[in-house]
Amino acid sequence: MSAMHRTKDDLIDPGRVAPETRRLCIHTATTRPLPLEIAVDEYVRAGVSGITVWRDALAGRNVRAAGERIRKAGLEIVSLCRGGFFVNADEEERIVAIEENRAVVREAAELGAPLVVLVCGADPAVPLPVARDQIRSGIEAVLPLAAELGVKLAIEPLHPMYADSRSAITDLATANRMCEEIDSPALGVAVDVYHLWFDPSLEAEIDRAGERILAFHVCDWRTPTRDLLTDRGLMGEGCIDIPEIRGWVEAAGFGGFIEVEIFSTEYWALEQRSYINRIVGAYEAHV
Repeated sequence: MSAMHRTKDDLIDPGRVAPETRRLCIHTATTRPLPLEIAVDEYVRAGVSGITVWRDALAGRNVRAAGERIRKAGLEIVSLCRGGFFVNADEEERIVAIEENRAVVREAAELGAPLVVLVCGADPAVPLPVARDQIRSGIEAVLPLAAELGVKLAIEPLHPMYADSRSAITDLATANRMCEEIDSPALGVAVDVYHLWFDPSLEAEIDRAGERILAFHVCDWRTPTRDLLTDRGLMGEGCIDIPEIRGWVEAAGFGGFIEVEIFSTEYWALEQRSYINRIVGAYEAHV
């Protein structure tokens, strides 16, 4: 079935979309098979109000024009994903990473995205304490440009299973501590339930983060998990208590978009219009 095949059940009347869904944002990586322009139209059709754009979705496009196209369609650009990957055993490669992150910040400003989410990086050849120092140095090098262009940076802690190659920031406590040490209004955190749901200190660390919470990402943890990267579930399919974590985040002062970020080879293989409808239904029922 093609990505754009229509059936009666696929059609959503925007007038029937619950007002709460107006806080729903979808990442372009969630519907990876769709070109950016089609994804924008499909999100609007389904009553979604926000979009987080992944950089691969911008490939070959004029970034400024893409931003204008998104806003004209009626979507708010929530963030650009992703920057980071500051860690490397090679000093020259770390310098390259900093320059790449400055380019990401400029791209966000062109797109009209107020936020860049950072997957901060790791290297199995670099001890974790050293890696965290490299991350801090990288962020500090990029922050002046971000502040100048009005773009914020969000440190996203990742699940410890990614500590070898994706991020040495594996809990919200470490992200909070780094934000406190750097102490910049242009720096905050992204809370992703997939990476943090099991942490016994999560409620306290969310409260500690407070106004530094710049993004809230949702999906679910399937049991059994068939792939640690590309088998995320729709909300309600797994064991994460998303409403509880949402309550903690909102009690801490967060009132922004709730972003659906699902990496799933199973869902990427589906007809995407029906999949987007399922995302909306799962959001309304389980978030």
